[in-house]
Amino acid sequence: MKTITAKWAMLLAVVLLVSGVLAACGGSNQAADGKVTISFLHWRGEDTQAFQQIIADFEKQNPNIKVDMQTLTSDQYQTTAQAKLTDGSVGDVFASFPGAQFAALSKAGLFTDLSSESFVKNYNASLIDAGKQDGKQLALPYQLVYNQPIYNKAIFAKYNLTPPKDWDGFLKLCQTLKDNGIIPIAFAGGDIGPGQLMNTMVMNNEPSEDIFTKVEAGQAKLTDEFWVKTLSQFKELNDKGFFQPNSLGTKDAAAGALFIQGKAAMLASGSYQLTQNAKQNPELQQGLLAPITVAADQAKYEGVHTSTFMLAVNSRSKHPEEAKKFLAYLSQPEVAAQYANATGQNVTLNDVKYDSPELKIVQEWADKKTIFQPRFTILKAENQKAVTNSIQAVLGGATPEQAAQDAQAIIDQQVGK
Repeated sequence: MKTITAKWAMLLAVVLLVSGVLAACGGSNQAADGKVTISFLHWRGEDTQAFQQIIADFEKQNPNIKVDMQTLTSDQYQTTAQAKLTDGSVGDVFASFPGAQFAALSKAGLFTDLSSESFVKNYNASLIDAGKQDGKQLALPYQLVYNQPIYNKAIFAKYNLTPPKDWDGFLKLCQTLKDNGIIPIAFAGGDIGPGQLMNTMVMNNEPSEDIFTKVEAGQAKLTDEFWVKTLSQFKELNDKGFFQPNSLGTKDAAAGALFIQGKAAMLASGSYQLTQNAKQNPELQQGLLAPITVAADQAKYEGVHTSTFMLAVNSRSKHPEEAKKFLAYLSQPEVAAQYANATGQNVTLNDVKYDSPELKIVQEWADKKTIFQPRFTILKAENQKAVTNSIQAVLGGATPEQAAQDAQAIIDQQVGK
């Protein structure tokens, strides 16, 4: 009897030991010493050093939480993030692009509702609407970007040029630059260019802020005047030689180099490249401008802004409270200022102090009338691609009418899906 009892006791001890090992080594990410590891997933590899310092400071204040940061390229992030987030093992805290990716992740139920969290009040309410759905704050846009061309102030001053207030003025400015041997606009037609420049080109042509929403719903078409006109103006810039030769074959880095070296007076990208440009050419004097595609008295907007890098807590996270604690830390104005000044990215929080010239350039635009990036109001990735492809088609020789018609055919296939 004693032998049997001893055997059962030994068996029970083994079971308890194995259970303890499994609990410590299983999917909970909680170590035997009680420390919890959470995953932070995003696409801003260039911000790694800044985030490493912020994470180190956070871990000092929260010794029971370890943050494991993982980054992907922006292209990889848009195609693979959803799959990585789905099982909750990656991305306890993660970032989302606005528009199509936000809509897809929301539909998949991957966002935790942050509406009642106290740290949401640290943000400028007018700048975080992109992270809302059905009245719920699902994500917090962290970065404030102006998606409009950067211009070289020294070149403009040399030829007595100022940012124009109408389309005729913009064409004259470009012609003056070209006549003096300067490339008017460095345009990355091979990758980011169409998706960036389209925003300022369409902002005053579109009849309403929700026009692309209507296009996706089948209530308006790309063959309508607003988009055909926009494509016609892209064609006009191209036909007049205001982009560099072979703009369709030019990638982002090559277009940036033309601007940084002073060979081009404008760079069709956005404020997110100001700091990068300044690092490569400290003598560069930069400003922001937006092409106004209408007469001055018809202009509704001066430029385009985007609230992006939308921080969120994964609804599948096994450690939601620790994830919220890290997001709350990132949402402190002094931490956001640390991030902003280290990376050259303006942020959407209130009471943030900037100390770099590039950030102050962006801050000047806070009081101007800007529209949220039109491209990101297109919620289906297939439709976004159809729109930007129509720009490339026109630059490749298609008529604006034909390019619009081809793009609309793709959107027609998506309506109702």
